[in-house]
Amino acid sequence: MEGVIPEPKGWPIIGNILDIDLSFPLSSFLKFADEYAGDIFRIRFPGRQVIFVGTQALVHELCDESRFGKNPVGALLQVKNGVRDGLFTTRTDDPVWGIGHRILMPAFGPMPIQDMFTEMHEVSAQLVLKWARHPPTTPIMVTDDFTRLTLDTLALCSMDFRFNSFYHDEMHPFINAMSAFLFESGNRSTLPPILTKLPVRSANKKYWQDIEILRKTAREVLLARKAHPTGRKDLLSAMLDGVDPKTGQKLSDDAIIDNLITFLIAGHETTSGLMSFAFYQLLKHPEYYRKAQAEVDSVIGAGPIKPEHMNKLPYLSAALRETLRHSPTIPTFFVEALQDTVIAGKYPVKKGQPFSMLLPRVHTDPRVHGPTAHEFNPDRMLDDNFGRLSKEFPDFWKPFGNGQRGCIGRGFAWQESLLCMAMILQNLEMEMHDPSYELQVKQTLTTKPKEFYMRAKIRGGVNVGELAVRLNGGVAVSNAAKGRTGEEKAKGGGKPMSIFYGSNTGTCEAFAERLAADSVLHGYEATVVEPLDKAKGKLPKGQPVVIITASYEGQPPDNAGEFVEWVEGLKGNELENTDFAVFGCGHRDWSKTFHRVPKLVDEVMEETGGERICPMGLSDAAEGQMFTDFEQWEDEIFWPAVEEKYGAAIDGEDGLHVSSVSVEFSSPRTAALRQDVKEAVVIDAKGLTTDGWKGTASAEKRHLEVQLPAGLTYRVGDYLTVLPVNSSEAVNRAMRRFHIAQDANITISCEGRTSLPTGIPISVYDLLSSYVELAQPATKRSILALAEFAALPSDKSTLLALAGANYTAEISRKRTSLLTILSRFPDTALPFSTFLSLLPPMRIRTYSISSSPLRDTSRATLTYTVLSSPSFADPEVDHAGVASSYLASLTPGDKLSVSVRQSHAAFHLPAEPEKTPIVMICAGAGVAPFRGFIQERAAQIAAGRNLAPALLFFGCRSAEVDDLYREELEKWEKIGAVSVRRAFSRDTSASATAQSKGCKYIQDRLWEERKEIVELWERGSKTYVCGSRGVGENVKKAVIRIAMEMQRGVVEKGESEEEPSEQRAMKWFESILNDRYAVDVFD
Repeated sequence: MEGVIPEPKGWPIIGNILDIDLSFPLSSFLKFADEYAGDIFRIRFPGRQVIFVGTQALVHELCDESRFGKNPVGALLQVKNGVRDGLFTTRTDDPVWGIGHRILMPAFGPMPIQDMFTEMHEVSAQLVLKWARHPPTTPIMVTDDFTRLTLDTLALCSMDFRFNSFYHDEMHPFINAMSAFLFESGNRSTLPPILTKLPVRSANKKYWQDIEILRKTAREVLLARKAHPTGRKDLLSAMLDGVDPKTGQKLSDDAIIDNLITFLIAGHETTSGLMSFAFYQLLKHPEYYRKAQAEVDSVIGAGPIKPEHMNKLPYLSAALRETLRHSPTIPTFFVEALQDTVIAGKYPVKKGQPFSMLLPRVHTDPRVHGPTAHEFNPDRMLDDNFGRLSKEFPDFWKPFGNGQRGCIGRGFAWQESLLCMAMILQNLEMEMHDPSYELQVKQTLTTKPKEFYMRAKIRGGVNVGELAVRLNGGVAVSNAAKGRTGEEKAKGGGKPMSIFYGSNTGTCEAFAERLAADSVLHGYEATVVEPLDKAKGKLPKGQPVVIITASYEGQPPDNAGEFVEWVEGLKGNELENTDFAVFGCGHRDWSKTFHRVPKLVDEVMEETGGERICPMGLSDAAEGQMFTDFEQWEDEIFWPAVEEKYGAAIDGEDGLHVSSVSVEFSSPRTAALRQDVKEAVVIDAKGLTTDGWKGTASAEKRHLEVQLPAGLTYRVGDYLTVLPVNSSEAVNRAMRRFHIAQDANITISCEGRTSLPTGIPISVYDLLSSYVELAQPATKRSILALAEFAALPSDKSTLLALAGANYTAEISRKRTSLLTILSRFPDTALPFSTFLSLLPPMRIRTYSISSSPLRDTSRATLTYTVLSSPSFADPEVDHAGVASSYLASLTPGDKLSVSVRQSHAAFHLPAEPEKTPIVMICAGAGVAPFRGFIQERAAQIAAGRNLAPALLFFGCRSAEVDDLYREELEKWEKIGAVSVRRAFSRDTSASATAQSKGCKYIQDRLWEERKEIVELWERGSKTYVCGSRGVGENVKKAVIRIAMEMQRGVVEKGESEEEPSEQRAMKWFESILNDRYAVDVFD
C-alpha cells in the first residue's frame, strides 16, 4: 500500500519557513521529528522541499550508493559561493570532484596523518599552557579556544601557515569571516532566492565581503608557497604537485584555493565542536571523566604523549564516539534519489528528491539503543560493542557522512581530538565554571555548545614552568616531590579552615556561607568556601575541613557528584591527617536513601584515615527547621569540638550576636545583578480556580506563562527554578520596624564572607526584597542574639524561653519569623546590621514545568498553588509563601529570574510512546508535569503518530472549584491523548459522584480502576506520581495493595506457590522505583 509522507501545514510559495527558527534551525527540525515520530516527514522551503528521516533503518536504506548519492543542496549550495569547486560543494558527477578527490586521498592516509603528530602536539601544548597560566577561578570560553586550536592545527599541518591564535586576544579575521559566512549561508538556504540578491539587504553585502577575506587569505598562502618552495610534504604540496592518476590532470590555482578554504572550514569547526561537547558530557558525568582520565594516566603516565599512545586509549575513543552520537557536529547530511524509487517499502519518490539525515534522531533511535538511547554512556561505544552494533544495525552512527562522499579528513580529526583530549586530561583538572550549566547549542553549518565555560587547574603539583618542560618532552618534578610544602594563611590573621558544600537548591550553600561568616567570630577564616567537587583529590590537611551536603533521592547534588565518586574509590589511608566534620540534609520521604550521601562521606573519610572533628549533624527537610538544626549543630557541637582539638582562637568574651556586617547609608541607588539565573518575561498570568476556594481549607491555583531567555531550553518534565522576591508587605514591615525611610540606601562592608552585596550602594528596599529570606522561621541562635539586646528583663526571659523549651511549639510549628518576633518586642533595639547578618540568603524555588516544548520551544508554563493562610504566630498577619506569592503578583510584561533544571531521569516520557502506555497520578497543582506530558502527546498525535494509552488520575476538592484545565483535558481526551479519571474529596453532588464513581481520593480511584491499571502494566506501562508527601504515600499504599492482589491471582492460577505478603509487595515496589515507577513529591 502506497504511503503518504507526513508534513506540517505550510503556506503558498514560502512553505514552512515561518515555522523554522533561523537562528537555530536544528531545534525546529527536531521539534518536527518529535511530532512525527522521528521516522520520516517532509518540510517545504521556498522553491524546494526536503524529506527528513530519523531512524537507523531508513538511513541504512538511503546510504545505498547505487540508489542514492550525495550532492550539494540547501546550505551547501550557498557555501559554494565561497568555496566554489571544493570537495564538499561539488557534485559527484562533476569531473572536478573526481580529480580533486583522487589527488587528495593519499594526503589523508594513515602515514601522512601520523607524520603530522608533532605539529598537532605543538599546538595542543599551546592550548594547555594557556589554560594552565590562568588562575584556577578564571572562566575559559571552551569553544573559542578549541576553535583556535583546530584552525591553527589545520593551517600548520596542511599548509605550514601559522595563525598563532594563542598569541592574540582577538581571533584572526579569517576565523570571524568564516563563522559569519557559514551562519549566513545557513540563513540564505531558507530564504526565497530573490532576498539573497537584494542589494539593500545589509547581510548580502557583508556575506560577499567575508567571502573575499576567505579567498584572499587562501590566495596569500598559496602564493607564498609558490614563491618560496620548502620541499615540505603536506596537503598544500599534494595539491601543488599531485597528478590525477586517472586523467593526468593537476589542480588549478583556483581549485587549490577552493580546497584550502574547504579544509579549513570543514576541519576546524567540526573538531572544535566535538571536543567542546565531549568535555561538557564528561564533566556532567564525572564517573566517565574519571574513567577517561584514569586511562590516560595508566597508558601515558606523566611523560610525553607519543603517536603509539593513540591506539591505546579505547575508553577515550569511546567517549568521543558517544559524544558524536549525542551531539553530531554536522547534524544533517543530504543525499538525493538517483532514479524514481520507493523507500521504506511504501513511499514513492522521484529522481532528484533530496533527503536529510537528521542525525540527532538517528543516533538516538530506541530500536538500536533501547530505553537508554538518550543517556550519555561511553561504555556502549567501546570497540567490541561498537562493532556488534555496526553489524546488527548498519549505518547506526554516521557523524562523518557516507561512502565516497564521507569525510576525507576523518583520520586527521580523530588523531587531533584524541591527542588534545588526552593532553588536557593528563595535565589539567577541568571543571565547569557553572556546575548548573545545561547544554545550549549554537548552530552555523555545524553545532557547538553555547556559552559553555570551564576552569582549569594544573594536576600533579607542578607549576607552569615545569609543565612546559613536560610538554616539551622533559620530566617535570613537582615542588611537592621536592619536599616543599606550604599552607595558605588566612588573610585576616585567623586560623585557616575550608568549607565545601553540595547543593542544588542553595540551602547547603547558605549553611556554608553562614559558617564562613561565623568563623571570624571564633578566630578562624574560611579561606575556601567552594562546591564539593572542587575538593576531589585535594582535601586540605592540618586544618578543619567542613563538608555540608544534601542527598537527592539518594544521589549527590549536581556540584558534588565528582567528589562522591572519588571518595567511593578510595581504598587505603589517603585521607590520613585530614580533620573533617560533616553536616547532612535530606528528606525522610526517601526512607531507603535518607541522608545516604552525607553518611557515606562521613563513614568513608574515617575509614580512609581521616579524623572526625565531631559527630555528624543531620537535618530533615520534612521537619521545616533546617536552619535551626544547622545552627544548633554549629554552636553546640562543631565549634566546641574545634576549640577542644585546636584550642580557643579568641577570647570567649565576645558573644555570637556580634555582627561582622557594618552598614553605611548613602543616597545613590544601584542594583546588583544575579548571575546564576537569567531574565524571563511573563506572557500570561491567570487563576485556575473559581472563587469557591475562598473561605475553605483549599488554596488558589494559578497558571503562569513565560518567555524564556534566549538559548534556554527544556524537556517535558523538567523544572523551572525561580529566584523570588519578598512581598512588599514583608519588606515594609521590616523597614517600619527599623524606622528606615522608603528611599534610603545602604552600603555594606563585611570583615568575612557574606552573601549580601558589599562595597556598592543599594536601596534598602531592594536589599530586603531580593537578598534575604524575611519569612524563614527564626533560628535558636537568632533568638538568642535578639535576647542580648532586650531592654527589659522580662523580654529577655521570654526570648530565652523561645530559644529553649518553647522553640518547637512557638517558633518551628508556627513558622515564626525573626521579623515577627521583633514586632512583639518593640523595646528591643537590635541593630539593623545584626538583623541582616542573622537572615539567611534568598534561595531559588523549584517548580515543575507544565508545558511541552513541542508547543513552543521558547515558552514555558507553571502551575502552582498560592500558599497563604492566617499566621499561627501572628493572627494579624497572613503567612504567605514567598515564591508563590511573588509569582501570583506578576502580570504580563513583568520580568523574573529563572533557570531550567533537569528532572530525574526516570521522570520523562518513554522513549517509545507508541509502545509504552503511561499512568499519571496527581492531586491539585501536582498535575503540572502531566499537563506538559499530555500536551506533548497531543502534538505528536496531531502529527499523525499512534500512541499507546495514557491514563490521568487527578484528585481535587470540587468539580466546580479546582478541576484544573478541564476544558483542555476534555479536548485532549477527544483526540486520544489521555483518559482522565477524577476523584473529588469535597464534592458530593450527583454529577461529581458520577464522574468520580464515588471516589473521594485518587488512591480510591486507583483501586476502583485496578483492573485496567494491571492490564496496562502487563503491556509495559510506566507510572508517574506527582503531589504532596501525603499523596505520594497514599498512592504507594494503593499500589502495594494492588500488587498483593496480583500475587494472590498468580497463586490461585497455580503459577506460584509463594504466598502473597506485604513484604513481597514492598520488595517488588522498591525494584520498580525510579524505573517503571517515578515519583516527584513536594511539601
